[in-house]
Amino acid sequence: SGLGECRLLYAHKEILIMSALTQTTLLGAKVVVSKASVAKRTNVVTRAGQYDDELLQTAQNMTKAGKGILAMDESNATCGSRLEGVGVENTEENRRRYRELLITTPNLGKHIGGAILFEETLYQSTKAGKSFVDCLNEQGIYPGIKVDKGLKPLANSNGESWCQGLDGLADRAAEYYKQGARFCKWRSVVSIPAGPSKIAVTDCAYGFARYAAICPNAGLVPI
Repeated sequence: SGLGECRLLYAHKEILIMSALTQTTLLGAKVVVSKASVAKRTNVVTRAGQYDDELLQTAQNMTKAGKGILAMDESNATCGSRLEGVGVENTEENRRRYRELLITTPNLGKHIGGAILFEETLYQSTKAGKSFVDCLNEQGIYPGIKVDKGLKPLANSNGESWCQGLDGLADRAAEYYKQGARFCKWRSVVSIPAGPSKIAVTDCAYGFARYAAICPNAGLVPI
């Protein structure tokens, strides 16, 4: 038997939640609560961010009923494989033409609220010289940007992966916002057949959490 205390640390303030007397028997551990008290309550301070109102507006508008999000953020290699599948060479100009075909689809804005772009696409324009960002905005479509840098093998794992892209993310997100992006995407993978191992799940969760904390500070809604 022994006396156990459960303590919660928050904002460097220790709050005593419960003291319990435990008695172990052959049938298991019996817990008898001797007291429950709160030493001190700490108010949670929430700071308003520079982009809070805009973030909320973006999230609400691009997910209106009847509208979806167009994922056209294929990497240059993936986009190239699709082009080559129909006999088109994988060049920057051909990728631009393909993406222009998607972005300038008539009445696209009636059905699409946001479009996720690859970094190259965010800075491209139509043949007539109008930026893709302007084309999307004119149709009421929010431009988005893929911000992760792809998967890499995770060392000391069972063939699992980790997602790179946190390095320099704050600076990149700020530049993407200046270019017109208003939301972003981060993609990671947890392999069920290969585990998932605790280290892989932890790394994946950490990456998502850091991404979701960094990007709103630059004005980008994380999805």
